[in-house]
Amino acid sequence: MLEEENTFVKSHALGNDYIVVDPAKLTFPLSAQAIQRLCDRHKGIGSDGILALAPSQRGDFGLRIFNPDGSEAEKSGNGLRIFGKFLYDHGYTTKTTFTVETLGGLVEITLDVRDGAVQRIAVEIGKATFSSTEIPVVGPAREVLLEEVEVGGERLPITALSVGNPHCVVFVPELSTEDLRRLGPQLEHHPIFPHRTNVQFAKVESPRRVSILIWERGAGETLASGTSASAVVAAGVRRGYLERQAVVAMPGGELEVSVREDWTIQIIGDAQEIYQGRISREFLRAFQGG
Repeated sequence: MLEEENTFVKSHALGNDYIVVDPAKLTFPLSAQAIQRLCDRHKGIGSDGILALAPSQRGDFGLRIFNPDGSEAEKSGNGLRIFGKFLYDHGYTTKTTFTVETLGGLVEITLDVRDGAVQRIAVEIGKATFSSTEIPVVGPAREVLLEEVEVGGERLPITALSVGNPHCVVFVPELSTEDLRRLGPQLEHHPIFPHRTNVQFAKVESPRRVSILIWERGAGETLASGTSASAVVAAGVRRGYLERQAVVAMPGGELEVSVREDWTIQIIGDAQEIYQGRISREFLRAFQGG
């Protein structure tokens, strides 16, 4: 376990990096201001978000996931793999299978441990739903499949779904980073998504392989996302583009995704700890105004 006060772990999964903390070890609250400063890549530690251990009434552990803008996310596939490895590596558990409660539901994590080291992590992401009321998407109750929305003067065919957090998938013939940066934030904040949404542009390479670019809600362009990968494969299966087991290629690396007949999803991949550190008093004074 983290022993000293204000200590943290920095880890990444496919380039999606997170600061991991045990709030019981912190001398300051995780306010929006603190989160923004800690995630700042020039004036802070720098990360795509913060994973904070939390109490749970339903699971073995609880997890709160904070975006760099200070908002809170329901679920993160990469974050859950990082968190599962953190719990085992730092002595919070000796189990290799355990449950974690998130705002997006209860998740089961299974660690592949060899010679005392976590090699790969399987995460039960949850169940995909295309129901507009559950995502949510404004308008009449429906499944949001191949629905056209106007963005940036264009009409884009979207498939929207939730895997515990909201996603908007756009299948395209070719991937374009320029289009992602131009249209991603407009889709994230589109009025049909009352809670905003994560956005993926996806190119199907074969029935068992898809390449994607990701615009993450509250974080912007990211190298990888476990829930985004899950959403794209589920959308691909629903649309008849993909088989139920597929590899998702992202700028940060590849992830194995399985969508079962009942639409529950499992992802398998690794995570790596980068370093452990301690937040200095000088830094705390700077953002606390002391």
